[in-house]
Amino acid sequence: MRTMTRFRGTTGLTENPLAEVQIPAAIADESGILTGWSEGARRLLGYDGEEVLGLRACVLLASGDPDQPWPFQAGRQSWKGKVVLRHRDGHRVPGDLVANRRVRAWGPEWLLVRARVHHVEDASSLVGWGFNQMPALLGIFDADLRLVAANADMQRALGLTNDQMQGLRASECNPEPVTEDLERVMRQVLHDGERQDVEIIASAPSEAREHAWSIALGPLRDAAGRIRGVCFVARDTAREHEARERLLLLNEASSRIGTSLNTTRVAQQLVDVAVPRFADHASVDLFVGIEAGNEPPERPGGKPVTLRRAALRSVLQGAPESGVAAGELATYPAYSAAAECLAAGRPVIVELTDEVVAPWEAHDRARADRLRAAGVHSALLAPMQARGRTLGFAAFLRHRRQDPFEEEDLLLAQEITAHAAVCLDNARRYTREHSTAETLQRSLLPLRLPDQSAIEIASRYRPAGSPAGVGGDWFDAVPLSGARVALVIGDVVGHGIEASVAMARLRTAMRTLADIDLPPEELLTHLDDVVIPLTAEGNGAAAGTQITGGMAATCLYAVYDPVSRRCTFARAGHPLPVVKRPEGTADVLEIPVGPPLGLGGLPFEAAEVELPEGSIVALYTDGLVQARGGDPDAGLAALRRVLEGPVDSLEAACDAILAELLSESPDDDVALLLVRTRALGADRVAVWDVPNDPAVVSRMRKKASEQLNVWGLEDSAFVTELVVSELVTNAIRYGEPPIQFRLIHDHPSLICEVSDASSTSPHLRRARVFDEGGRGLLLVAQFAQRWGTRHTRQGKTIWAEQDLTHE
Repeated sequence: MRTMTRFRGTTGLTENPLAEVQIPAAIADESGILTGWSEGARRLLGYDGEEVLGLRACVLLASGDPDQPWPFQAGRQSWKGKVVLRHRDGHRVPGDLVANRRVRAWGPEWLLVRARVHHVEDASSLVGWGFNQMPALLGIFDADLRLVAANADMQRALGLTNDQMQGLRASECNPEPVTEDLERVMRQVLHDGERQDVEIIASAPSEAREHAWSIALGPLRDAAGRIRGVCFVARDTAREHEARERLLLLNEASSRIGTSLNTTRVAQQLVDVAVPRFADHASVDLFVGIEAGNEPPERPGGKPVTLRRAALRSVLQGAPESGVAAGELATYPAYSAAAECLAAGRPVIVELTDEVVAPWEAHDRARADRLRAAGVHSALLAPMQARGRTLGFAAFLRHRRQDPFEEEDLLLAQEITAHAAVCLDNARRYTREHSTAETLQRSLLPLRLPDQSAIEIASRYRPAGSPAGVGGDWFDAVPLSGARVALVIGDVVGHGIEASVAMARLRTAMRTLADIDLPPEELLTHLDDVVIPLTAEGNGAAAGTQITGGMAATCLYAVYDPVSRRCTFARAGHPLPVVKRPEGTADVLEIPVGPPLGLGGLPFEAAEVELPEGSIVALYTDGLVQARGGDPDAGLAALRRVLEGPVDSLEAACDAILAELLSESPDDDVALLLVRTRALGADRVAVWDVPNDPAVVSRMRKKASEQLNVWGLEDSAFVTELVVSELVTNAIRYGEPPIQFRLIHDHPSLICEVSDASSTSPHLRRARVFDEGGRGLLLVAQFAQRWGTRHTRQGKTIWAEQDLTHE
């Protein structure tokens, strides 16, 4: 137990810091008051600490004069001399006293120690032994930098005796470039008189292996202070250097490995870190399917295993020591170190002796020959394990470096591969989720847009290449009544499966509303009403979903009529369409902007534009024009520039636009829809005004029959006359004038339309036995392929479409 002595002196109540020290020692402050007293001092002079602490140190001298001046002058740092002390019982105790001044936090103090005296011959022998047996390379060079003396370690390292080296310069003892550099530093020491510390990597002549050396070069001065030579001290710091290199390599691995979510890139990052600082050759083999995001198989045991080489690197050009190229399969027999490493789940070090390589000759002689030819002598295999599953293994080989792998290397390989394995598993999981989301996204998009006589159409979808994954971009083309077609493109905010599911819900709602044949601005209003509940539902979703704040989306909806060659646009926060007219100019259409879907309470407006036949309309999502540089104006200008060039086909134009505007891996997904308009001429459309008189029904049937004869559709006359009779009769009986009858030959369909000023819609019902009416629309529904009602600002249109291919 530590004892503490307290006393009252000039410094106040103080702890005795030397209470347990066994050598004769004491502490005094600057005025000579004793503040510390050791156990060794008590045994030497017989005084306890309580008796002397707080007294002046001079009372212990044999003279016994307490007023004797303090012998240690201010400004001095040390003092040594002979003193005669007085024992407690009165006898004299002669000896040498050494005093060293120390500066503490509470002020300066003097440490007083009684020194033992050695005989001169004993001291000389100790100095000689110490010089020769010092555990470091020690050499003394004169002012001409010629060796005067070298200790035993320096003689062993250089492979020369002291007599052989005396009078030689350092570069003559070891003629290497690094030694010449040391001589230049030694000359600087002679010139400046200041110590120099040097760190070098070099091999001693007696060894082939390189070592890290920490060298201190100090000037040697005589009594007058003149520099008479240089002291050379070198310490082998190979272990410390290797430990520092391992820490640096581990730090570099943690920062460089895992910056990508691509399994192949992560594997390549691992081998790039390992070669050449850790190994001369490194490779990563993964179970087949890992790169595609599949789950790894169970750990193999006692059977051959086949893996795919994900990455490799070598200090040799072309990696001749590796018989498996990146991307190829490699099969390892059950007795191989690789199979054992995977089965056990532990890293192993293998010294590639002839006995170890020999079994490979029966399995793969060419590979065994390559290992021998490259001089591979040591291998380290480490399994790639993450979250309890084994993904593969990493192999590290040495052939240029002579030192084999050691236990410290095995621990380092474990750390690096463990970090890389987690990054690989993250990349595998991301690949699986990205592939799932992309598959879902593509399956929800139309696999093939329907053929339309009104338009020619081409589309492209490019998923995002960023870690965010696929998004909610979508497009569609919906056939409408009267040979018209609806074009729609949208973008759901967010990425991943959640965005794809939200896109599917929005697209389904849009198709349902399109079947009602609403005007574009009304359709967006109803679509907004659909999205608002979904937004509220999203606000209550679990935390962590990628779509925050519910569901938000932009959309552009357009309806093109090939008869009038007019297209009606309405947009909800979506980028403006671009139209290339037949004369070759590409312009941005100014469509009134509406709020994004999901906000609610704000109206949408429509704009009607006449499009000459052959016009090209480009609908796109914002990822297209913001892909390069993030400047939508620049992207829009590039889009117009491509469209204004020659357009051989819409498919080729889509490819040209993507090549011009997109980088190799866009940050956001992109949807593109190109449409070339067509027109139905007057020779394929017949229109008649219908008087509000039941007697004209037969006349309308006759006109329809005559028009069918003109078009060569006589075989469709019976069904057409029945449909015309029912639609016209229904309009006259229940509608309001003016009434108009239109017949459209849109191959392979024949469309009958009857319009009136009433907004009342007919309903299909089953007539009872004695009912006089109610069977007309039922017959129309039976004979027509499709039928329905389309509301307009002036009333309604009842239409029926026949499929001429069946007839």
